[in-house]
Amino acid sequence: MGTADVEAVWRIESARIVAALTRFTGDFGLAEDVAQEAVAEALVSWPLAPPANPAGWLMATARRRAIDAIRRRTALQDRYALLAAASAAGSAVDEEIDPDRIDDDVLALMFVSCHPVLSPEARVALTLRVVAGLSTEEIARAFLVSVPTVQARITRGKKTIAAAGVPFELPAAGERRERLGGVLSVLYVIFTEGSTATSGDRLLRPDVAYEAIRLARTLAALLPDEPEAHGLLALFELTAARFPARTGPDGSPVLLEDQDRRLWDVSAIRRGLAALARASARGLGPYGLQAAIAAVHASAPSVEETDWDRIVVLYEALGRVAPSPVVELNRAVAVAMASGPEQALAIVDELIAANRLPGSHLVPTVRGELLARLGRRPEARAELELAARLCANQRERSVLLRKAAALS
Repeated sequence: MGTADVEAVWRIESARIVAALTRFTGDFGLAEDVAQEAVAEALVSWPLAPPANPAGWLMATARRRAIDAIRRRTALQDRYALLAAASAAGSAVDEEIDPDRIDDDVLALMFVSCHPVLSPEARVALTLRVVAGLSTEEIARAFLVSVPTVQARITRGKKTIAAAGVPFELPAAGERRERLGGVLSVLYVIFTEGSTATSGDRLLRPDVAYEAIRLARTLAALLPDEPEAHGLLALFELTAARFPARTGPDGSPVLLEDQDRRLWDVSAIRRGLAALARASARGLGPYGLQAAIAAVHASAPSVEETDWDRIVVLYEALGRVAPSPVVELNRAVAVAMASGPEQALAIVDELIAANRLPGSHLVPTVRGELLARLGRRPEARAELELAARLCANQRERSVLLRKAAALS
């Protein structure tokens, strides 16, 4: 077994292993550390002697390292004796992980990694590292930051959790719905960065987006009665379904109206619609409404045949339950398609007057498109050039500059 085999096992089993170790030791930071040490040991030993049960090998090795670490803490001798006795009871992974509790353990791990005491950056880093099993190098590449920056976020996050005394347990029923919003928002940030990178020379980072989908599937399976968990999964699946058509062979963006819809992933659309149906059964929240908008696009044979009136209504509903300037901007785009650019321009100008999205390239992008449709070419070109200056993603910037040049 080589490096790829170790990484594959870790990616699949990491959440279960770290969750079980956290319950075993009562120390989230220690659990993650010893799990990583076990992976490092596997990289050396597995090529020489492949284990029959790779997940069990990782668990047993990490458990031994945890016991050694606790034994070195002289103030915790009593806990060491307790853990050592537990270890003597059996070494197989099935004896260490209670199959009736493993789902709750993984869910608790998600809630700990996304705890409100952590900074948003730390929540994302810990979730990708501890729950998804990504390396610091992979996380750094995904968000275009340095490896030391990611390491610092993870280290600070673990220290913050320890200092705050965050218990490794599911939130109480009354608190769970509120805390779930934090978990969903972390997955949303991860997926959004994968579906439209905020910077760099790639429009898409599918590996990051698909990791968010994998985590969302896990969460929806663990919380079958939470409509927003299914709504978020539906949004991810329906958005990712368009990935194959969103870029050309050279990686350049392909706009929605120019996409070959035959390339859209029909299986992903089917999964997304099924998740949306589960969410709809209990009433749509913000993520479910966004998924419903994506579903309208997914079912339309072309931009012209899209039910834009329904999309406007859905954005109006979204604006009531989760008001934001981005929702208003997207509503303006839908209004332009349903009723014409003049009414949409008034919505955008209201956003500008209220300074709702300062510094964002999205506002001048939309305003430039609307002005171009109204025949106000010099103003449109100026807006698109401004959008290009504000845009950090090189692929998007090139499209904006090309559009601006066409208006000369």
